[in-house]
Amino acid sequence: MKHHTKPTFVMKAILLLLMLALNGCGFKLRSAQVLPEGFSQIYVMAGQDYSPLKRTLQEYLTLYQIPFVLSEPTQMQEQTIAIYLQPDSLDRRLLSLFSTGQVAEYELVLTIRFQVIFPGKEAQSFEFDVTREYQDDPDAILAKSRELDLVLSELRRQAVDRLVRMLPSIENQTS
Repeated sequence: MKHHTKPTFVMKAILLLLMLALNGCGFKLRSAQVLPEGFSQIYVMAGQDYSPLKRTLQEYLTLYQIPFVLSEPTQMQEQTIAIYLQPDSLDRRLLSLFSTGQVAEYELVLTIRFQVIFPGKEAQSFEFDVTREYQDDPDAILAKSRELDLVLSELRRQAVDRLVRMLPSIENQTS
């Protein structure tokens, strides 16, 4: 019996020392909250009511339990960040060709444009690109549009994640 208790005691002692060391240096877990401190919700607006980017942003905010409103509040609350999504644009760049001259690979570039307004501050405009390589196999032409839709929805999810994670640094720039 004593043979098994000694390694357990040593492991517990090591774990305790690690916890004390982390606590001593000021380490603490951060919350999952991605909104800047002092803000409680996001007002989302897009030029098109059924914009795919707006739907993706709504899904993201719902998934991460970030409060948002879609209809313009009668009076903007102090804790509300307004995001105005402008139409996104997709561009394709040629990366490679097959020996027959057909396109083998594209780089899809999704350009995201938006404005952010913090209460009492001027609107700030931002733009960034999200890219993905896309292979075009001429032997597999069925379901190409469905495959492209899936890649586009993935690009939009990446863009929305980046947009929301940019909010704290944008708020710091305006202060």
